This record gives sequence, C-alpha cells and structure tokens, in this order.
Amino acid sequence: MSDSPYVIDITADNFKEQAIDASLQQPVLLYFWAQWCEPCKSLGPTLEKLADEFRGGFRVAKVDCDQEQQLAMQVGVQSLPTALLIKDGQPVDQFMGAVPEDELRKWLDQYVEAPAADPMEQAKELLAAGRSAEALPYLRQAHQQRQDVDSTLELAKALMHSGETEEAFQLVDGLSPNDLQDARAQAILKRKELAEQVKDLPPLEELEKQVAESPGNHLAKINLAMRLVVAGGEVEALEHLLEVLQQGGDHKEDAHQAMLKVLAILGPEHPEARRYRQRLFQLLH
Repeated sequence: MSDSPYVIDITADNFKEQAIDASLQQPVLLYFWAQWCEPCKSLGPTLEKLADEFRGGFRVAKVDCDQEQQLAMQVGVQSLPTALLIKDGQPVDQFMGAVPEDELRKWLDQYVEAPAADPMEQAKELLAAGRSAEALPYLRQAHQQRQDVDSTLELAKALMHSGETEEAFQLVDGLSPNDLQDARAQAILKRKELAEQVKDLPPLEELEKQVAESPGNHLAKINLAMRLVVAGGEVEALEHLLEVLQQGGDHKEDAHQAMLKVLAILGPEHPEARRYRQRLFQLLH
C-alpha cells in the first residue's frame, strides 16, 4: 500500500465510493495490475510518481486483479496492466501496457490540469540566489496555504533579511514551545533578544554615517554591527567586527564577544559562520 495521499487500493466494496463517486471531485485513474505482471513493476511506480507530482490533479486507484478478479471482469479488463481514466463518473480514455513516462505525461495533459507552481519551491530558488525581497510574496502565499512551521520560519527569515523584523518576531512568537526549538526559530529569538539590547543605540542610518565619516571609530563599528544583525545583515556585521579585531585597540575584546554572538545567531552549519569562525581563529591565534 502506498503512503501517497493520491494513491488508494480499490476493492469491490469501495469501488463505487472511491472510484466512481470520487471522480466527481477529481479524475481517477483506475490501474489494474498483479504481482506477477512484469510491465506492472515499472508502470505502477511511474503512475504513483506522477500522482504525487500533480499534487491531487488526479488519483491513482489500484486494483489488484489477483484479489479482485470479479471486479476486473466486470470492468472488462483483458490484459495487464490496464489503466482507465474516469471523470465525472464516466470512463473517458484508457491504455494498456507499460507506457513510457514522457508519453504518460502527454496523455494525462489531455485530461488533467497541470499542477500550479509550488510557491515554496519558487521562494527557495530566489532565496538561494540571495533575492529575499523577491521571495517574500511567494513565502507569504506558501505560509497562507500551509500554515506549518516550515513556511512560518522561512517567511520569518526572509522578513528579517528584508528589515521587517517586527513581523518576523510576531510569527515566531506564535509558534509552539516544541517548534521554538527549531534552529531557525532560535536564531530569530536571539535576534529579538539582541534587538532589545540595542534599542537605545542610534538608528542604523546614523551609525552608518558615523562609520563612513570616521572609519577608525571602533565603538561605532561595533554598534553598527549589532544593528545590522537585528536587521538580518549578519555577514556585513561580521566584516565590521573583523576589521575592529584586525586593527586592535581598546574595543578589541568587545568586538570579539560581539562576533561570537553573531556566529551563535547564524548557527554552526551556516557556511558564512564556518568561514568567519576560521578567520577569527586565525586572527586570535
């Protein structure tokens, strides 16, 4: 029995409900097969794969002909494998034999609506390219559709990187205690804690101006780094802190501690965290 929500085993007892009646809501592909049928061994997995890919565009209803011989005879199955597509309670087309996947796709396209693009997948492609702002509409759509912890945290992360920290904090605040243990949630909670700690510092724009006018102002650089972290700019913050460490001076230890805090927010598996941790180690040793 398949784990897919789009694949079901059919018997004489549930045939009307799960095949005929169900086809009023979505197309049902009746798939007649048997354990001894060699072509079935390739066609079956392909049908299940396509059912998952179409995400509910159609359902595969499997009939084991060794167990349901009478049902197969009533439908008129003459050879295995046989696939019969039912829509709105009526058969519309069928095929026999192990049809290649590309031909199956073309055949299904005649009767089954292609699945809409997954907004989460679209968002992840944009995020991988560093385009957080463009990913936000897709993440909002995915979150609205799914309402699960993954979509919530991915949206919160993108909001952080777009400077919309308050909305990100609100999303994480709504998670359960168990979901808050997720590394992504922990990173945002640490930023929230940091935001409280730096709330009395000058605004980000003012600190950027101070650093631009006085590059040797190490305290301003450290404060700017902390503001950047709250806004999702961890890598830029690490660069500022590394510069303070390289130049030395009265605020070297402050920069060291701040850098450790930023690395903890990024987490041990973040590629930039690993790179900056190595640079920090080389600098201090």
